Amino acid sequence: MAPGGNNAPWIVLLASSSLLLMLPRAASAVHRSDFPASFLFGTATSSYQIEGAYLEGNKSLSNWDVFTRLPGRIKDGSNGDIADDHYHRYEEDIELMHSLGVNAYRFSISWARILPKGRFGGVNPSGIDFYNKLIDSLLLKGIQPFVTLTHYDIPQELEDRYGAWLSSEIQYDFGHFADVCFGAFGDRVRYWSTFNEPNVAVQRGYMFGTYPPGRCSPPFGSCAHGDSGADPYAATHNMILSHATAVEIYKRKYQSKQKGSIGIVLFSTWYEPLRDVPDDRLATERALAFDAPWFLDPLVYGEYPPEMRQILGERLPSFSPEDRRKLQYKLDFIGVNHYTTLYVRDCMFSRCPLGQQTQHGMAVVTGERNGLPIGTPTAMPTFYVVPDGIEKMVTYIMMRYNNLPMFITENGYAQGGDSDTNVDDWLDDKGRIEYLESYLTKLAKVIRNGADVRGYFAWSVVDNFEWLFGYTLRFGLHYVDYKTQARTPKLSALWYKEFLQNLHEVQ
Repeated sequence: MAPGGNNAPWIVLLASSSLLLMLPRAASAVHRSDFPASFLFGTATSSYQIEGAYLEGNKSLSNWDVFTRLPGRIKDGSNGDIADDHYHRYEEDIELMHSLGVNAYRFSISWARILPKGRFGGVNPSGIDFYNKLIDSLLLKGIQPFVTLTHYDIPQELEDRYGAWLSSEIQYDFGHFADVCFGAFGDRVRYWSTFNEPNVAVQRGYMFGTYPPGRCSPPFGSCAHGDSGADPYAATHNMILSHATAVEIYKRKYQSKQKGSIGIVLFSTWYEPLRDVPDDRLATERALAFDAPWFLDPLVYGEYPPEMRQILGERLPSFSPEDRRKLQYKLDFIGVNHYTTLYVRDCMFSRCPLGQQTQHGMAVVTGERNGLPIGTPTAMPTFYVVPDGIEKMVTYIMMRYNNLPMFITENGYAQGGDSDTNVDDWLDDKGRIEYLESYLTKLAKVIRNGADVRGYFAWSVVDNFEWLFGYTLRFGLHYVDYKTQARTPKLSALWYKEFLQNLHEVQ
């Protein structure tokens, strides 16, 4: 129970009742019945962003535990030491999910909680026990666990020993970690993802140096260590082969008896040409290929995207015969994290602005054209409300990868503020409702048009630690008072609940 004693549930109930009166009563444009009956509807989180308990239960330090302590890295100087205290409050959070009516929950496992020293030490029984309790509690409420093996965080031990993703050693460590998790939890987990957004992790960690391990070099950034022209591609190669190692273990050792599926989750921005000219249209194709296909093309077709090879040449590593053998074990699904759409301008023959994720693809991204934003801005820089983007992104992936099954593994809306922001302003999140409704409407349309999308996860069930932005951004359906850890449903939580119960159709 949250702080506040026996009165706390009544406070939440009264808040919910008041908010319900504020909820727009107009009929929704999209309904639960617009999606297949078997469709997974859930919420998503990650271990570092919500668990806290950063040194409890024999857990070791993760790379993010170390990185957040470096001065100036996090906007508000905060860290995930406590976060949402989900480690102690998981049952309360599961009850929140159950009250919404979701049938799935996407979460990640803390590698440092399961294997504090990687393969150089033993399995931590306390870590196994925590996730066993979490998974069992979810299933008791009829909620399917949708598990990501790593969501940015890895044991710092592996960074210190051999440089983590820059070394092929990591493939053995990730395979061992995956094997332990499949063996411990796979009898109850039907959906596994190897990585969350490795395309983000390599660019920000090894190209721009803004994420751990903070490696970069000019002109991409100024870091004490790193080579932005080589490190991102070496790290990507090792991530791809680590994924392949885990998938081979799952498919050869576990899948036939556990009856689950395994995939990967990529960050997927949609791009539109800034100008209707051939150069910008080609730059847009490059921006798309240098994003999710950077990882997906090798996993589906065994080669890096031709758009990348044309620009980067030998800077992209090659796959050995043994690598190709491992890559024959294919994805069961693609996870799509989609939030926004941006414009793209070619910079092949002009100086590319520094510090942009598409810079190595000779493309410039912007959210504005002629002073007008591409969509309604949100509190997260470069995140705009452009509902057509999810339809176009799903269509692109469907066409490029032969309509492999997909899940929208993240989609959400950022609110901004600080400790002085009035609680009522956080709770009255009509902007999030409009966002969710418009994106779900476009998702239903693309499914009707043949896209094999099998689930949707709203980010996030609760406000949480938002990486470099600390606690200054809130993506949650539930407001969290970080001083008391009390959770309160926002308007969007009530909307999502009504949507899942098809109540909007009868209003």
